[in-house]
Amino acid sequence: MHTSTYSALRAACAAILLLATSACGSAPAQDAPPVPGNAGLLAQIQAEVGTAACDSTQQCQTIAIGAKACGGPERYLAWSSKDNDGKKLKALAQAQAEASRKQQQADGMMSTCSIVTDPGATCEAGRCVLQKSAMGGSSAM
Repeated sequence: MHTSTYSALRAACAAILLLATSACGSAPAQDAPPVPGNAGLLAQIQAEVGTAACDSTQQCQTIAIGAKACGGPERYLAWSSKDNDGKKLKALAQAQAEASRKQQQADGMMSTCSIVTDPGATCEAGRCVLQKSAMGGSSAM
């Protein structure tokens, strides 16, 4: 009796593990190349950010870029409020995220469902940059 209970429990655990690992079936969306339809929006976002010139960290902001199939942004981008109020940039980022979500839904894409946290931005050598994460790197566009 003890052996059959152990075997049933072991089979149940294996089934749960199999379901959990297959839930995010395809490659992570963040590793996929940008959707061609979004290339124009990404270029406009980069142009709006420009050099992200700053005199102090208070001028440095971050903005969420893209959308993961499981929810949340793909990454963050540093920008400066020194010469930019951010209204156009925010509208472009929102349009790009929506276009990404629509394309992912149409393609049936999946992601890792990992959370990308806002690293914050700082002024270094007169330019806003993402702060380095505790894991030893930053994600820039």
